[in-house]
Amino acid sequence: MVIHVLPVVISAIIGFAVSWWVVGRVGVLGLVDWPNERSSHSVPTPRGGGLAITSLTIVGFVAFATWWHAFPWQDVAGFTTAALVIGVTSLIDDVRSLSACVRFFAHALSALIATSTCGYVSAIAFADGSVYLGVIGAVLTLVWIVGLTNAYNFMDGIDGIAGGQALVAGAGWAILGARANEPAFLAIGALIAATSLGFLAHNWAPAHIFMGDVGSAFLGFSFATLPLLAQPDKGRFIVPAALFVWPFLFDTTLTFIRRLYRRENAFAAHRSHLYQRLNIAGYSHNWISTLYILLAIGGAAAAIAFPYTGISIQLGLIAVVLGMALALWRFVLRVERSR
Repeated sequence: MVIHVLPVVISAIIGFAVSWWVVGRVGVLGLVDWPNERSSHSVPTPRGGGLAITSLTIVGFVAFATWWHAFPWQDVAGFTTAALVIGVTSLIDDVRSLSACVRFFAHALSALIATSTCGYVSAIAFADGSVYLGVIGAVLTLVWIVGLTNAYNFMDGIDGIAGGQALVAGAGWAILGARANEPAFLAIGALIAATSLGFLAHNWAPAHIFMGDVGSAFLGFSFATLPLLAQPDKGRFIVPAALFVWPFLFDTTLTFIRRLYRRENAFAAHRSHLYQRLNIAGYSHNWISTLYILLAIGGAAAAIAFPYTGISIQLGLIAVVLGMALALWRFVLRVERSR
């Protein structure tokens, strides 16, 4: 399967141009992020730059589907409809701050649309067999989609970190799609990588614009839903899906468990993610985002190799990523103890 380079290049140019356009006009729409006690920035900054990523990826995917004729239209309709629900709700939230219940309902509805049209993960595939989940796989798939949608949103807290993760994961999915002959992975991954690169040019510290929920929620939803677009073996790609975004998954999960252990309100706003703790300790946005990008690249390399290796190597790849996670955690603890 060969993809023409020109549409990807055009997507990158348009993504950059639209992000630039939003920077100059988003303030007029009221999309401004005002600093508060939980913020990592000190000056009012426009937000909503992720609108470029979301809109161009959705439009581009439909265009690719029309051009290639390689996608089941049920999957195209399901993914785009669910993504639009996420995108529109999140854009409204960026403008007027919706309640947590409304956001959760939109995320859950999008997950239901995606699983009812694209299917769910009924088994997790490894080289020597599969772990069968049966009907419970449907529930776990819903939890996975809603969970990663929110995790990505939580991690969008400093300049460059969410855009950098999107660039790496999008490029990784595109490479995996080309290798596995999965056109949906290739199209959506390439579009996300290209538009994220355009956005990242404005979001690298000091950021001229923030992504906003319209971008972060869409990216989390997309990276969670991509395995469902596989034809036909969805379970083969669920482990790679987690490996592509492991820094965000690990940081969010560890922070959630830590807050529960401390009997804190795990859903209340806070600044206790690992990346936030590094920032509080004095590390710059650029340093932290670069660290997370490098960690994501390691996970992406493991994810791309995972479906094509034996069980011993697959377990080894998972062990390496877990080792990187442990090293990150220990590094943050050491930094805090040395202050």
